[in-house]
Amino acid sequence: MALIVLAAGFVGVLLYFAHAVFIPIALALLFALLLSGPVEALNRKGLQRSVSAILILLIFLGFVGGAVEVLWNPAQSWLTAAPRTSQIIQHKIGPVARFLQRLDAISARAGHLTDGKSAPAPAASPAPAQAPGQSDGLLTQTRELLISVVTVVILTLFLLAAGPPVLARMTAAFAKNTQATHVLQVIEAVRSEVGRYYATIALINLGLAVATCLLMMLIGMPNPVLWGAVAGILNFIPYVGSATTFAILTVVAFVSFDGLGPVFAVSGGYLALATVEGQVVQPLMVGQRLELNPIIVFLALWFAGWFWGIAGIILAIPSLVALKVAAEHSDGGKELVEFLSPNKAKRFSPRSSGAARKSKATAA
Repeated sequence: MALIVLAAGFVGVLLYFAHAVFIPIALALLFALLLSGPVEALNRKGLQRSVSAILILLIFLGFVGGAVEVLWNPAQSWLTAAPRTSQIIQHKIGPVARFLQRLDAISARAGHLTDGKSAPAPAASPAPAQAPGQSDGLLTQTRELLISVVTVVILTLFLLAAGPPVLARMTAAFAKNTQATHVLQVIEAVRSEVGRYYATIALINLGLAVATCLLMMLIGMPNPVLWGAVAGILNFIPYVGSATTFAILTVVAFVSFDGLGPVFAVSGGYLALATVEGQVVQPLMVGQRLELNPIIVFLALWFAGWFWGIAGIILAIPSLVALKVAAEHSDGGKELVEFLSPNKAKRFSPRSSGAARKSKATAA
């Protein structure tokens, strides 16, 4: 146990300080996992795996580029109006802020009267100095970002073009035949089930994005396409994403409208959409087998965000889902499945799964 703890600590420190190396590899593994289903489907149709990988990756990059192109102008306009938005917020919360300042001043005076001292005059704040080398730092960050993006794209292409045959050779080189077969079965289960899970989630989130966009357009919110896209993208993060979208839409509605009626309409309308999506649509289309414990999800997002930033938040939920699928297809994974599952989720019997795999292997 001591060796396991030391090894885990060493791996954690290595991943933390060498994040610039490991983050592109982890993102490439995630994208290869999600895109491997269409690649294998085209390969079964007779198309070469390398050609299928290039085609699917180009379609994926084209979709991402088109989405960025559509959302770029609304996002730029909103960022440009950020100072004006800040002034509007300060104007609307001005009475509350002045009331809090008066309370603070009264408490400060009372404290100084008790001590018998007069309040010191506030010191003049020094003029902010311009940070040296700011442009050089920006160029360095841009270069590192471009290198990471190119690394992710190339490595994803290699992983998609390699496919299961390379995994079979690599696994067979380090394990016995029976263990290699079991590892390949687990990898195939993770690939197929996680890919199917996220494909379904993507369709659900696309529907939520369209519904949110139409709702914002109906109420009269500015940039409804942007807020629909925000709702669809953030909804990939269970629990936390919908709450974040609710807070963002409420703040934007508070800034955009004068009365409270449209603000309540925006907040209540999105809350209704998110409730229908989370309680009706997703259980019907996805089921409860791959649901995760909300506490584990929150802790994973918290620690992954602290550990690897935005990349950690992106990788946290797929890693938990893949871990649960792998545990479901392992004979000793019952405790891990119970730990990751919510209380209402249907429990998984790894023994029956192992028996089913053995019967399938015997039949094969």
